Amino acid sequence: MIDKATIANPKTHYGHGGTRHFIVQRITGALNVLFTLFFVWFVLHLAGADRAQMVEVVRNPIVAVILCLLIINVCVHMRIGMNEVIDDYVDEGRTHNLARAANAAFAIIVAALTVLSVVKIAFWG
Repeated sequence: MIDKATIANPKTHYGHGGTRHFIVQRITGALNVLFTLFFVWFVLHLAGADRAQMVEVVRNPIVAVILCLLIINVCVHMRIGMNEVIDDYVDEGRTHNLARAANAAFAIIVAALTVLSVVKIAFWG
């Protein structure tokens, strides 16, 4: 059983960045709603388009920047959400730390590779 002093102590994982993560999760979730509207437009605009038309749309600086922001926002939201799952279902200790590290690494790798893909298309087709 966990006592109130443990939960109130900011040095335990219960008090570690909880409010910040809560706020960031809500902000990224709200931004995801806006980005979904852009993404629906993007997919509908490119429906039936060939590769050359797709490259031209992504080469637009506004579209490329919004795509990169969308990717980063989704990856941050995903990392925080998965950390909550890990905190709830993985016991404290080495496995817990490994799971959190793997989650952070996965989110960073996904964000980096997809942003680099958008940059490649935007600059080099």
